[in-house]
Amino acid sequence: MSEQAIQSNQEAFSLNEFLLLLAIIAFGLLLIMEVVKPYQSVNKRIKQASVVTNSTAFIFNNVILTALRASSLFFVAQQFSYFGLLSGMANGPLKWLITFLLFDLMMYGWHAATHKFEFLWRFHKIHHSDKTVNVTTGFRFHVFDLFIEIVIKCLFVIVVGVEAYLVLAIELIEMLFIFFHHSNVAFKHEAEISKVLITPSLHRTHHSTLRSEHDSNYGIVLSIWDRLFGTRKEVIPAKLGLDVIEAENFLQLFFLAFVTERHIKKLLQILPKGKQ
Repeated sequence: MSEQAIQSNQEAFSLNEFLLLLAIIAFGLLLIMEVVKPYQSVNKRIKQASVVTNSTAFIFNNVILTALRASSLFFVAQQFSYFGLLSGMANGPLKWLITFLLFDLMMYGWHAATHKFEFLWRFHKIHHSDKTVNVTTGFRFHVFDLFIEIVIKCLFVIVVGVEAYLVLAIELIEMLFIFFHHSNVAFKHEAEISKVLITPSLHRTHHSTLRSEHDSNYGIVLSIWDRLFGTRKEVIPAKLGLDVIEAENFLQLFFLAFVTERHIKKLLQILPKGKQ
């Protein structure tokens, strides 16, 4: 490996470390803000159950993905990225900006797909099973959902033709925004900010119990994609979480992926009803 490549890798590692530290600090600040100035008060028992379940999911998912060496897939993908769209472009701010825009658009499309296709929804609905939305909801994902997403991101590396380190850096930026738009916070000028970025109010709509409401606001960082593709919705949801089935703990959360709302509704139709 050339000296220039080694230096580039070292700089990439330093940037990723800085972004990770920034995401951790942001997570801590948002936790404090949820206590000091929450958007809405939440039942203490429900909030505690949410935080414990979400934190357990985070630990479990990271252990499994680490054991599978999932992050190494990015560097395998990089070996095939030499013919990608931006592979011939000089590494610099313009390439970083274009990559970020393409990545955010790709994540918008992937997020929309997890709502449209039943096979993907059965895993993604785990994220929507939280009865409340708080900063730890950003950890509430099924491990299969995360693994499939990693494969999609690896395809992005190949098709777009960028370095794995750049994609991982963008991922950390997106993680920061995931913490932000899941947080139960209130602040001034949110309506103005939401014209450009996904804010907690927009993403709260995305976690509505009503399918007609939560099939909207798919953006991760930029809200322009929802405007462009007509999926933006600005309503205050009456209730958050899933409609028919709920997960009270991590084990239920994991196995929820293998039970669909359609199955539950069919079961409820054949069960006898009591007198009204």
